[in-house]
Amino acid sequence: MTAVQAPPAPPTARRRPKAVARIGLYGLLAANAAVVAVLFVRAGFGANALLLLGRLTGLYAALLMAFQLLLVARLPWLDRRIGMDRLTLWHRWTGFGLLWTLLGHAVFITFGYAEMSSMDPVDQLVDLAETVEGVLRAVVALALILVVGAVSTRRARRRLAYETWHFVHLYTYVAVVLAFTHQVAVGSTFTASAAATAYWYGLWGAALTAVFAGRLALPLWRNRRHRIRVTAVVPESDDVVSVYLTGRDLDRLPARAGQFFLWRFLTKDRWWQANPFSLSAAPDGRTLRLTVKAAGDGSAALRHLRPGTRVFAEGPYGAFTTLHRTRPDALLIAGGVGVTPIRALLEELHGHAVVLYRVHTETDAVLHDELRELALAKGAELHLITGPSVPDRLAPDALSRLVPDLTDRDVYVCGPPGMTAAVLRGLRELGVPKRQIHHERFSLAG
Repeated sequence: MTAVQAPPAPPTARRRPKAVARIGLYGLLAANAAVVAVLFVRAGFGANALLLLGRLTGLYAALLMAFQLLLVARLPWLDRRIGMDRLTLWHRWTGFGLLWTLLGHAVFITFGYAEMSSMDPVDQLVDLAETVEGVLRAVVALALILVVGAVSTRRARRRLAYETWHFVHLYTYVAVVLAFTHQVAVGSTFTASAAATAYWYGLWGAALTAVFAGRLALPLWRNRRHRIRVTAVVPESDDVVSVYLTGRDLDRLPARAGQFFLWRFLTKDRWWQANPFSLSAAPDGRTLRLTVKAAGDGSAALRHLRPGTRVFAEGPYGAFTTLHRTRPDALLIAGGVGVTPIRALLEELHGHAVVLYRVHTETDAVLHDELRELALAKGAELHLITGPSVPDRLAPDALSRLVPDLTDRDVYVCGPPGMTAAVLRGLRELGVPKRQIHHERFSLAG
């Protein structure tokens, strides 16, 4: 008798990968916060209240700094489930928490010792920096964190090129090293017991190992293995170009439709620039393709790439994939060149799909012929929506007319920020459950 294999569980019966990863991160942070509190209590309270507060805020600042490193380590397991955009956003908000705990640590410690010595707080800080090992390093670390925090504000971020912002952020690693050596030198809780010392060395070791593995070792290993090169550059329109790439063992590259890479094209004038571009076709194990609109000097220069150009690709990154599906059918909403990951997703999706493609004019509809052929082959519905931005042709009433059953579908949205925000508001207004809405902001900075 032949055994009959049970059908796969419906998507809604699975525990959502994003929820698992998010709860895991929250649990990890909470567990370590509890351990820090226990170690602080076991170290004793032989000091005035200000010094106790200073030590406690210093310990939690150290914990937040290690957590910061984990959030930007670009570990594949976390990135596939949460997405680089959300991890970067959490990193940004954790950074502001770190800034305030560090400031609290410096103020409480300085005023605490000033209360004991009857010195002026400024003189007390200078005295500590000159006479206590590790304090000057801590002051420098705090100054670096203040600079990084200042350039991370939205106003400053909008004025800076990514390369400048990234260069300034590299000083965070210098601050981490200085802060750790300060903790080793003067941290009473660090040396209070063998268990405390082992915990802090283990915490910092794990955080730094995660960064080394995710940001350096894994990208270097993958690029050495796959040796990606440009095979062709095909203009799609006056300002849009597709770049085709190949390499060794691409069937072992864990890329999925909807994901993106940070691409460095190793020419003499572009090797130092990394740009996040989505795959515009589902990976087939032999080739990769990205389709880019000229929005700046970097993307415009892709038109002049020559076949054979070596490529350093970091990734794949992103949670904008079918891994997070909860329903059998899908609605895909694209705006402008945001169609690239949508086109790749349509190629991979199973079940019935509706595609809404929003552009100003038909000539702006990049990859429209491919989308039409793919939709026909997959039995999907494709609606090309053209016209000015006002009135909104993706408003809630328009969406409900085009897709009456949209609350029973997973919805993937990718397009310009304004369009994406408006569509997300409309979906919430129409009652689409949050777990069924998938979107991702393809950006390197929070």
